[in-house]
Amino acid sequence: MSSTENNGSLTKATLGSSIVAGIVLVLFILPAEYNIDPTGVGKALGLTVFNEQGEVTQGAQQSGDSANQSVVLTVPAGKGIEYKLSMNKFEKVTYEWQTDGGDLYVDLHGEPAGDTTGYFESYTIGTLPEMKGSFTVPFDGSHGWYWKNNTDKSIKIQLSFSGEYIVEGLK
Repeated sequence: MSSTENNGSLTKATLGSSIVAGIVLVLFILPAEYNIDPTGVGKALGLTVFNEQGEVTQGAQQSGDSANQSVVLTVPAGKGIEYKLSMNKFEKVTYEWQTDGGDLYVDLHGEPAGDTTGYFESYTIGTLPEMKGSFTVPFDGSHGWYWKNNTDKSIKIQLSFSGEYIVEGLK
């Protein structure tokens, strides 16, 4: 194979790789990492779900002392939000939340501190307009609620909680 043929093959391979990288960037990386979704494929695949906190941060209101707190959150139509507490192993939180109308999908879960694999452990999963209870965490980490609003209008949540934690807030 001559040097000219090698250069031609190398150019074709580089051009092909660049095109594939551009497609992956536009279809998957921009929606997942930056909530930029020019094609709509990211939303269709659910890649934009975890980058929507900018919209809901405006709707968060917090009151109360560290022993008993209350927050009002807004879950936009068709979107999800996470509200988290940093807790150490065996610490306990008592909580109660309710919506201003409508059911929300909820996943009460925890993620171990320092874990980079994406692992999380769900404590409760359901679709409800309200919930109350308590949980004692099995490991150090970030623990809290993910709510998904599958309706076509925003739903407000009144969340009250007390116990041992540091508020991380919306994630």
